[in-house]
Amino acid sequence: MVKSFTLKHVVGALALGALLALPGLPPAQAAPAAQEFVTLGTGGVTGVYYPVGGAICRLVDKGRRAKEHNIRCTVESTGASVFNVNAIRSGDLSLGIVQSDTQHYAFTGTEQFKEAGPDKDLRALFSLQSEAFTLVVRDDAGIRTFDDLPGKRMNLGDPGSGNRNTLELLMKEYGWTPSTYKLATDLKPAEMAGALCDNKIDAYVYVVGHPNGSIQEAANTCGSHVAPVTGPKVSAFMKKNAFYPEAVIPGGMYKGTDQDVKTFGPRATLLTSASLSEDMAYEITKAVFTNLDEFKKLHPALEGLTPENMLEGNSAPYHPGALKYFKEAGLLK
Repeated sequence: MVKSFTLKHVVGALALGALLALPGLPPAQAAPAAQEFVTLGTGGVTGVYYPVGGAICRLVDKGRRAKEHNIRCTVESTGASVFNVNAIRSGDLSLGIVQSDTQHYAFTGTEQFKEAGPDKDLRALFSLQSEAFTLVVRDDAGIRTFDDLPGKRMNLGDPGSGNRNTLELLMKEYGWTPSTYKLATDLKPAEMAGALCDNKIDAYVYVVGHPNGSIQEAANTCGSHVAPVTGPKVSAFMKKNAFYPEAVIPGGMYKGTDQDVKTFGPRATLLTSASLSEDMAYEITKAVFTNLDEFKKLHPALEGLTPENMLEGNSAPYHPGALKYFKEAGLLK
């Protein structure tokens, strides 16, 4: 019985093989490659990170539709830089937009990452827009510069955000604490302009690319303007932290701010971890760089990007997939 069963199946297999070998029959179709998913953490929906992240995913999906790869990219609104770093570290995010200063602190295990320690698995893909430490104030608050903030009602920002971290580091340079202000709030970016115009706060800081929706809302809704952040203490702060270069917010961009405003600011960067495959890192980088003109049109903050300045401001090592593209494109040797 066993011999009969075995023989039958051997004969059947041989017959099937002969049938498949006949000329004119179509070859067996390979199973389609499985889709690979990446989630990109951004920031608040009124900020620049969210639409910039959407622009990156749009170009990645363009390549998928052209059958260049099988990566499906989705965007998630988050608490921004510090949140994104922690989520990349835990594996909850594949990618995140992170300020260059936050990237430095996370990789070296300093400042707010001192307790967690250095994350040597962080990998940079490329830099994005330059950002500006932007002080938005009510016209009637009597605030001419950053130095005038003591005793005022100040929004410190969303806890865990790179925006708040930058402010707290500058406050440390000044020797200030939350008690320096008459009131210190923890409002998220989407809440700041409303609070300013409702006269609940006198000022808020937003580290962001320009133009920005929240700042435009405040400018168009109530008497407000952007104030300069300069002076000896700011200069000393920038000297200690080379990833905070000078920045200028162009005059005329917002109602009530007619002249250029001097300040400083980091760069936004696209960060991931060593666990992202080389192929995926390569395709994501390629999608943006080979469609750079289109990318720059997707948000005004991206207009100043060049292939060269997109390789500035990173402290973490480049991901091998990004390096592969940069070498192919002649951007790095």
